[in-house]
Amino acid sequence: MTAPLTAPRNRARTVLFASLIGTTIEFFDFYIYATAAVLVFPKLFFPASDPTAATLQSFATFAIAFFARPVGSALFGHFGDRIGRKATLVAALLTMGISTILIGMLPTYASIGALAPLLLALCRFGQGLGLGGEWGGAVLLATENAPPGKRAWYGMFPQLGAPIGFFLSGGVFLVLTQTLDDAEFFSWGWRIPFLSSALLVAVGLYVRLKITETPDFQAVLDKGERVKVPVVTVFREHGRALVLGTLLATSTFVVFYLMTVFALSWGTTALGYSRTEFLIMQLGSVIFFGLLIPPSALIADRFGRRAAMIAVTVAITLFGLAYGPLFGSGSFWLVALFMVLGLSLTGLTYGPLGTLLAELFPAEVRYTGSSLTFNLAGILGASLAPYAATELAKNYGLNYVGYYLSAASLLSLLALMLIGRGAGREREAAQPAA
Repeated sequence: MTAPLTAPRNRARTVLFASLIGTTIEFFDFYIYATAAVLVFPKLFFPASDPTAATLQSFATFAIAFFARPVGSALFGHFGDRIGRKATLVAALLTMGISTILIGMLPTYASIGALAPLLLALCRFGQGLGLGGEWGGAVLLATENAPPGKRAWYGMFPQLGAPIGFFLSGGVFLVLTQTLDDAEFFSWGWRIPFLSSALLVAVGLYVRLKITETPDFQAVLDKGERVKVPVVTVFREHGRALVLGTLLATSTFVVFYLMTVFALSWGTTALGYSRTEFLIMQLGSVIFFGLLIPPSALIADRFGRRAAMIAVTVAITLFGLAYGPLFGSGSFWLVALFMVLGLSLTGLTYGPLGTLLAELFPAEVRYTGSSLTFNLAGILGASLAPYAATELAKNYGLNYVGYYLSAASLLSLLALMLIGRGAGREREAAQPAA
């Protein structure tokens, strides 16, 4: 019998940079769409007769990606658990990158009528498909190369891609807003962030092609433990982990998208802030989002992923009760405090989340299982959050948006309680990265 081949170990620096750069690119692509869905698409891709209806229709295309993400999880998860993490991550990055670049080349409603929003929706589906395959693979690339006792620390590096990607996307739109007048911005300026994604994708591909397989997946290959259809195995043998993992991640999505997409939309319309003013406020708050991810990972490695998530989920529930009074206060400084608090809590819940979800599943179905939980939570927590929050705020007031957030957090808290004290432990001790 031929001895199993052992892949060379990845260097820690290469692993962490490859996981971080990929999610940064993916989230940059994802968030430039979110920003454009508020500032650009309602004016250029939908009939202009009713601005509110155009905004809601734009949010509907925004939501499409979240329904595409579980499809991407199943598709890329299958190959990630069958062929390997590396090749699948490259394919996911290309899917997202091509979809984003095409958005920057689309003709508008004024040029081709109703075909414009249909093409926009198709490209948005492609973005969701790519991100559905990207996130799980990036988290596994990091955690499956982590030394024992440091999985949450390694697992937070791909999570940092979210605030960095958001900061870059918002920063690009802020620079364009400052340097172009409205005519230039809506004529061609808005296309620049989408087209510039090509350079970022090239960097990401270069880095990812240099890595080798993770120790955990190599062990699956050596032992002949690959399953034929990973998604079937996940639903059949790990259904409880799938459902509870989805629910415990839901509040993370709700708080983030209420603090970003909905807040930007409501702040620049109903509250009367200028586009520049609110973007600056939001970008300043995103810094706190990023800064609190590393300490949240250290806490999770010290006290456990589940315990860390329970504590921050309770805090998010209480923050929901202050959502309306702070955001609707009419005071610039109270609104700024509101943004900092909300995005700080997002960082605290986002840091340990990836590691916790990955550790709910064994290595042979981990890519599929963790990706599905994360992206099904995206459907529950994010896909309709801006739309639902807009309807609640318009019909009942901002307090009810906060109640919506608190309700989602209580649902996540219940799932964390039900998942048990054993959740968030290291299933396999990966070999230390060199």
